[in-house]
Amino acid sequence: MSEYVAYLPGFIAAYSILAVAAASPGPAVAMLLGVAQTEGRRDALVAALGIAAGSATINVATLLGVGLILSQAAWAMGALRLIGAGYLLWLAFGAFRKAVHPPRVNAREVRRRSLPRRFLSGYLLQVTNPKAVIFWLAIASVGAAQGGGLAVASAFVIGVFVISLLAHVAWALLLSSAPIRRGYAAGRRWIEAGLGAFFVIAAWKLASAR
Repeated sequence: MSEYVAYLPGFIAAYSILAVAAASPGPAVAMLLGVAQTEGRRDALVAALGIAAGSATINVATLLGVGLILSQAAWAMGALRLIGAGYLLWLAFGAFRKAVHPPRVNAREVRRRSLPRRFLSGYLLQVTNPKAVIFWLAIASVGAAQGGGLAVASAFVIGVFVISLLAHVAWALLLSSAPIRRGYAAGRRWIEAGLGAFFVIAAWKLASAR
């Protein structure tokens, strides 16, 4: 067990970035808003499960891809860290811009579907989102599970699934409740500003890590 403790700081850093990013509205949130308003809370929760499964799938793919790159080029981790830090700064810019000029989160138009198809729609939304792939490359650059073997990588992926699921379930519950949705809208400027500050700090720590 003691040999796994060394991976905790990387896990915490990666999970923190993931949790904060999941709290920021995007395509998945727009979809959940549409599902919650047209089909209800149950369908929104099933869609959230699909989104979390999609996040875990991308995570596995990026871990395998990054591991292959690093096995071929020792300098690749440094380059990957800089790319990841740059993307986090871009997320910070977007968050600060939303804090100054909060956009409307419009519900994505959805069609009524069975629960398995609703799960699949959430899954496909996530795995086909190019921004999600870039984001997971940024997460991979933290190197949380690097060199840890199958056990560490599996634990990391399970944690990714759980955090993504909890975040999107929270969104599903939030967006299916009109009073809570109005409360979020009222404090959105401060929330987005806080997200921007977090991403700036995360980018600096990632770029300066050795």
